[in-house]
Amino acid sequence: MKLALAGATGNIGSRVLDEALRRGHAVTAISRDPAKLGARAGMTPARGDTSDPAAFAKVLAGHDAAVLSIKWNENDVHKVLEAIRKAGLKRCLFVVGAGSLLRADGRTHFDHMAEKGIQPPTSKPAALALAEVQKVGDLDWTAISPPASIQPGERTGKFRLGLDHLLEDAAGQSLISREDFAIAIVDELEKPNHVRKRFTAAY
Repeated sequence: MKLALAGATGNIGSRVLDEALRRGHAVTAISRDPAKLGARAGMTPARGDTSDPAAFAKVLAGHDAAVLSIKWNENDVHKVLEAIRKAGLKRCLFVVGAGSLLRADGRTHFDHMAEKGIQPPTSKPAALALAEVQKVGDLDWTAISPPASIQPGERTGKFRLGLDHLLEDAAGQSLISREDFAIAIVDELEKPNHVRKRFTAAY
C-alpha cells in the first residue's frame, strides 16, 4: 500500500513507520519537521500541518490510506477531516487515547484517572476527537485506543484485541509495547476488520 502517516516522528507514529516499512509498504512520513526523519528505503518525508486543511490535503492526496497519530490537544479534528475529504481519501485510521475506553464499572478510564488527580493533557481532547470521528458516515474510518500503559518494548506480535472496553490481564495490568501496538495498526490497514469502529489492543 501507499500510506500517509501523520505524526511519523512521535512515540507511536515512529513505530508505525518502522512496521509499515518492514512489511514493504511505501510511506509518506508527515511531520512538522521532516528533517528529523532522515532517509530510509520506502519512505518519503513530507512537511505537513493540519492547521491548513488545503495544504494538508495535498500531502494526503494519492494515498491508499492515512494514519493520523497526532496530539489531539494540538490538532483540530474538524480540520483533519476536512483535509481527508479534500484529498479524496476514503480509508483513514485515527490513533486516539485510552481515556474514552470503558472500565468494568461502566465509567471511562478518563473518569478513573481524574478521580486519582491524573489528567493527561491529550486525554480529553482525544476523547472529543473520537466523538467527532464516530459521527462520520462518508469515510471508511477506524479509531484505535491504546491500553492504560504503552511504553517502548519488544515486538512480539502476541496481544488481544477489544472494542470499547479497556483490556486488562489477569493481574489487572493494562499495557502493550509501542512496537506491538504498531502491528495492530498495520494489520488493520492490511485487513480491515474495524471499519467505522474503534478498537483497542493489549496483552
